[in-house]
Amino acid sequence: MDFSLTDDQVAFRQTARQFAQKELKPNAAEWDRTSHFPVDIIKKTGELGFLGLYTNPEYDGLGLPRLDSAMVFEELAWGDTSVAAYMSIHNMAAWMIGEYGSALLCEKYLPNMVSGEWLGSYCLTEPNAGSDAASLRTKAEKQGDHYVLNGEKTFISGAGSTDVLVVMARTGGAGPKGVSAFVVDANSAGIEYGKNEHKMGWKAQPTAQVEFNECLVESYDLLGEEGRGFNYAMEGLDGGRLNIAAAALGGAQQALNIALDYTNSRVAFGRTLNKFQSLQFRLAD
Repeated sequence: MDFSLTDDQVAFRQTARQFAQKELKPNAAEWDRTSHFPVDIIKKTGELGFLGLYTNPEYDGLGLPRLDSAMVFEELAWGDTSVAAYMSIHNMAAWMIGEYGSALLCEKYLPNMVSGEWLGSYCLTEPNAGSDAASLRTKAEKQGDHYVLNGEKTFISGAGSTDVLVVMARTGGAGPKGVSAFVVDANSAGIEYGKNEHKMGWKAQPTAQVEFNECLVESYDLLGEEGRGFNYAMEGLDGGRLNIAAAALGGAQQALNIALDYTNSRVAFGRTLNKFQSLQFRLAD
């Protein structure tokens, strides 16, 4: 089996590393201290194709394999794990639209999402539906040519600062088969956002509650088929887990790099720390 990278993979990885080194790493600590969501910096990555890495290429996405995409997220996380993780969520939302949305839905949202003009959020988790996501209570009731959304989502990345919401809501009975997915304009009437949650780290992406109060959604904003939303959400997460794992690796690599640099420069008892065998063993592990 050949584990060597292709020329394209090397190029994507190098581009992501250069962007991380120039735009993310110098600002990461300040963004975390001030809970700043660097929307302008994230939108710049649209020019590189990083906001539609594995999105349907018919709508300006790159359509890359998941391995190539994961390599990009790993390199970006080397500069700022929080920003890379949000970009993973945006990519997941864009992929779901491109994979299951009608041509009308794709044309309405994807070009602006891939370019970075619009940023997206993924709305699944609720106060009483975390790991047991199939028990969600947010409802979408069909009324003529519209659905009416009522309910709340919690711990939503980017909430209040993004433009597009992919929302899972109940259109049928209990369980996963009663859930549908919708693409919703984040500035629609009837949507309210809670305060930015106080987190230990990952402060460069806002995390907030989203409330839907008689929010009208056009029928054509239904993603795919009614009753299939839970399947779409889980398939989105299948790729999202790879991305988050890659981002964790990128963050861990940078932590190791910092530790190595420190032990190479810090002097104790007349020698640098990297000369102490106990620390050598720990770093090797």
